[in-house]
Amino acid sequence: MTAPDDASAAELRDAIVRGELTVGAAVEASFGRAEQVGAGRDGLNILLYQDRNSARRQASALRRAHPGVLFGVPVVIKDNIATLDMPTSCASRILEGYVSPYEASVVRRLRDAGAVVVAKSNMDEFAMGSSTEHSAFGPARNPLAPDRVPGGSSGGSAASVAAGIVRIALGSETGGSVRQPAAFCGVVGVKPTYGRVSRYGLVAFASSLDQIGVFGKSVDDAALGLETIAGLDPLDSTSAAEPVPSYRDAARGGLTGVVIGRPREYFPDHLDARIRTRCDAALEALRRLGAEVRDVSLPHSALAIEVYYIIAPAEASSNLARFDGVRYGLRIDGDGLSAMYEATRSRGFGPEVTRRILLGTYVLSAGYYDAYYRKAQQVRALIARDFARVFAGGVHLLFTPTTPTTAFPLGAKSDPYEMYLADLFTCSANLAGVPAMSLPIGRVDGLPVGGQFIAPHFGERQMFVAAYALERALGEVAHR
Repeated sequence: MTAPDDASAAELRDAIVRGELTVGAAVEASFGRAEQVGAGRDGLNILLYQDRNSARRQASALRRAHPGVLFGVPVVIKDNIATLDMPTSCASRILEGYVSPYEASVVRRLRDAGAVVVAKSNMDEFAMGSSTEHSAFGPARNPLAPDRVPGGSSGGSAASVAAGIVRIALGSETGGSVRQPAAFCGVVGVKPTYGRVSRYGLVAFASSLDQIGVFGKSVDDAALGLETIAGLDPLDSTSAAEPVPSYRDAARGGLTGVVIGRPREYFPDHLDARIRTRCDAALEALRRLGAEVRDVSLPHSALAIEVYYIIAPAEASSNLARFDGVRYGLRIDGDGLSAMYEATRSRGFGPEVTRRILLGTYVLSAGYYDAYYRKAQQVRALIARDFARVFAGGVHLLFTPTTPTTAFPLGAKSDPYEMYLADLFTCSANLAGVPAMSLPIGRVDGLPVGGQFIAPHFGERQMFVAAYALERALGEVAHR
């Protein structure tokens, strides 16, 4: 065992504990793989910051006396999650080089479990995008097809796992930014229930929607990662006191008696026929495993994109007001305070972030709040009610395509609204606060296709039961 992608995260950890591999060797193998695939800014541009010296110090500080569940396992962190040893720039010029004085709770939990943070990943600036093309430091590329996007906004983290640099990486989700890049890169991506994972140390985009999620090379990697970071955090008042079950134990669960809903709205007539075929094959595999598949309806999901792109920019316009050149980050002096604000924010924010701040400020302004923001919140409640009704009606899980297309070419979507439609099947779960995950179910023209499970609030374990079972049933079919 010489590279992180030779074994699962759990197997890598066990090999290190048994003395078959050193922590240092595992870490160096991760950096070696990053060099081999060209992960830096001159290549795929999926990693923004790497600190070999810091990783070596972390590795040498680990002690086998009480090894954690991720002992010696290298991990990658999205650049909007605070770390002490590398910058947290949110892929923005306004925070370029900024190093946080504190660390995110999820990073601390990973370190306490023995994981070694090896890099911070590229992303859409302030997590606003669906392709990782809106990074101030250049677009990231999909390691499976370098002429195509890795998805976004957590494209760098998804690509790091797909490229074999690490088995586990952290991303964040506001409207699909873990599941969509997971689908584009052919890996597993999990968005937990809102409140399941602490947001302390996550740079805020839209606080009622933001969540930290996990990428894994396999379902087991993702389950182990989520187990490690989930749970109540006194530093985050929105984190929930719900007990965290063993998601890895879900591997032993079966699907007999499980009812899986197939939402009509997620299988429209215009869905790519080849993606539909892959989803139909996955549903048939679930039937063979003992599940009942039932057609259901989530009628207000058709409004999810419009609702999301009112609520999320509105919250962003408030959250990003703190980046003003006064306390931290970029500062461009001008003739007076207002001129300094204008110069700093004009230079510091990219066009997509600027667009969303302006849109959000507009929908919150006098005369438009009721017409847009309040109405969007009312429709959001209807979307959540649709999910609650279906789950209360005896459905345990939903299964849908993760994305309406496979990874598209770099530069293919110049129209912002066309780009926003990449989140067509994902953002409703964020609006409702329910857990969801994507896993590979096949390929179209050599590009990965993701299938999505959605569960009731705090129903992650049942979601993992189905994901483990489907992963085993599809086998190599999921990757060809």
